[in-house]
Order: sequence, then structure tokens, then C-alpha cells
Amino acid sequence: MAADIGLLDRSVGVLVGAAVGDALGGATEGWTTDQIRERYGGWVTGIVPPFNEDWRHARPIAPYHKGDGHITDDTLMTHALVDVYAKRRDHLDAYAIAEDLVPLLMGERRWIPELEADALLLQRIFLAEKWLVARLHYGHVDPREAGVGNIVNCGAAMYMAPVGVVNAADPEGAYGEAIEMASAHQSSFGREAAGVLAAAVAAAMTDGANARSVIDAALRVARDGTRTAIEAVADAASGVREWTAAIPVLRKAIEPFDTVGPEYRAPSMDARRPSRTKAIEELPVALGMVLVADGDYEASVLGGVNYGRDTDSIASMAGAICGGLGGRGVIRDDWHDRIAEASRTPLEPAGVTMAEVAADVFAKDAERCRELEKRRAALLGPATGP
Repeated sequence: MAADIGLLDRSVGVLVGAAVGDALGGATEGWTTDQIRERYGGWVTGIVPPFNEDWRHARPIAPYHKGDGHITDDTLMTHALVDVYAKRRDHLDAYAIAEDLVPLLMGERRWIPELEADALLLQRIFLAEKWLVARLHYGHVDPREAGVGNIVNCGAAMYMAPVGVVNAADPEGAYGEAIEMASAHQSSFGREAAGVLAAAVAAAMTDGANARSVIDAALRVARDGTRTAIEAVADAASGVREWTAAIPVLRKAIEPFDTVGPEYRAPSMDARRPSRTKAIEELPVALGMVLVADGDYEASVLGGVNYGRDTDSIASMAGAICGGLGGRGVIRDDWHDRIAEASRTPLEPAGVTMAEVAADVFAKDAERCRELEKRRAALLGPATGP
């Protein structure tokens, strides 16, 4: 990837890339690859109508208007986290989630494209995200312990891309910050996925980064089943170069680590329970698609859109990583414009805001490093000769 892409371009690329992937994948979420191809007469290669035309009464996802370029809860949660960063303008922790993100979920009305109404975010987000409100606002649980007991899923990982931006070029820092923040929301491999996704975005926002270096950074920080799952998917992806062919290959590779089971809408009895040997499906598959496509935005995202199952989260994660690699220019303007208009949500301002926040944090980090070096130098004392 080009080494002259700056912070602003990459940050906008991450946030727009994630939102566009999310919107494209919204229409196909929850279905199998075969069902998707049958419904749309072949591979989905752009913005399509809802899977169910009568979406208001469709089951099991009514009354959400998925498709037609509508962003979903993935982007709504991501933008809410951007707002918290804009307020604090520094690294975040679990207490910031409790003190600033939860009030946004409960008290601020926003346009919700899937509901076609102004509503509270709390009225749209899934049960695993409503957990934040139940545990932190009503239960007054210690924020660092609030994620324990929740459904173990990709709920925290799906909105962690901004953590990668504020820790750009520092995957280890991104991982640590996301793990701390996600402790308010998730535990086990759900929390781990949040850390690794943030690390992957930070790695993508490094001059000279490519698909392979992103995978290597993810493997450096990943633990337990998440690491093993990424290794398995990356190994499988290394022999494939087309996203259409990669879909069954990546599914087979992730299957031993996936607790949901073969029927996405009928999860197994062990689904989403804590484990040190399992992983969420979405993150390794997103990384696999990025590797198959060698970082190409369109191919990576379309692979996620057509994979089936949790398509919006897979495509959003892949989109964030590829947007970080290539910047805003790798995302098709026609997709961006139609999605922003259909969702009544400008997509670029979130990336601009995160670039500004990241610049502020970089300056604070530099000053903190200088102060730390002074304190350590004082401990070492004056240099003495032989």
C-alpha cells in the first residue's frame, strides 16, 4: 500500500469503510450463501433490497429495514463510540463506557435507518448491547467486570475500529485499550475479538502495511482460541485468490472454533458460552477475506457480504481494515453516496473526528513518554565512566 496516505485519509477510510461494509452486508445478514444467491439471482455485488420485501412483518428480524443501503447497529454503535472519544479526547477505559457511552444509548435520539424513525439507540441495539445498560446503569456493576455473563459474541468487536485509529501504528496499544474497554461489555473470546480487531485496524494504519502484515499483527496479540482460529483461517486463505471460492474454504476452517453451529438461526446448546478454545466467527473470517483479496476493499467486503450468517459484521470489519490500508480513495463513491443518503447519516465526519482526536492523543502520548523517560533517567542516576 502507498506510504504517503496520511492520518486523516486513513481514519476516514476506516470509518467509511466500516459503514459501507455494514450497510452492504445488512441485507444478507442471517442467511446462507445459497439462500442469498437464490434470493438475488447470483452474487450480491452492491446495494440490494431487503431479503424479505415485507420487512415490517418478516421473521425473525422484523421490524428492521435491512438493505437498501441502510447502516445497522454496527455503525450506530461505532459512531456513538466516536462521540465518546470526541468528548474525552484521550484513551478510553471501561469507566468511560459506563460514564459516557451508556448515557448516549439511553438518552440521545438519533435517526435509526432500520427503524425509519428518530429513536434511542437502546431501542435498536441487540440484547448483548442492551446488557451494557442493564449492568452498568441499573445494576451498578464494576465496569471492568460488567461483561461477565453476557452473550459471548461480536457485539464489542463490531464497534472497536475507532480504538485502532486512536492507536494507529501501535497494534499492541490498540489491543490493550480495547481489551480494557470491552471488559464493560464482553468476556472470553468476545472480549478477545474486540482487542484483536482494534489491533488489526491499528496495524492497517501503518505506512507500508499490507494484508499479511495485518494478519501478523493480529497473531502477535491474539490469545487462546482466537489466535488458533486466525491461524487456521489464514492458512486456508493462503491457497485462495477469489472471494467467491473462499467462502466455503473459510467456513470450513472456522467451523471447529465456532460455537453457534451450522444453523445460524438455530444456535447449538453451547452457543456463545465462554471458552478458551473457541472464537467468534466474524473476526477470523473478515481477516481471511482481507488476506484472500490481498487488501482490496471491494473484494474483501463482497466476500463478507456473500459469506452468509453475520454478514454485516464480517463486511464491516473487513471494510475497516481495508479502509485503513488504502484510505478513503479505495471505497467506491457511488456506494458511499447512496448509503449516506439512504441512511440519512453522513459517513465521513466520524473519520474526520477520529483523526483529530488521534492527533491530540498522539501529542499527549508523546508528552507522557517524555515525562516517563525523565523519571527513569532520575532512577538510573548520572552516567559514570569506567
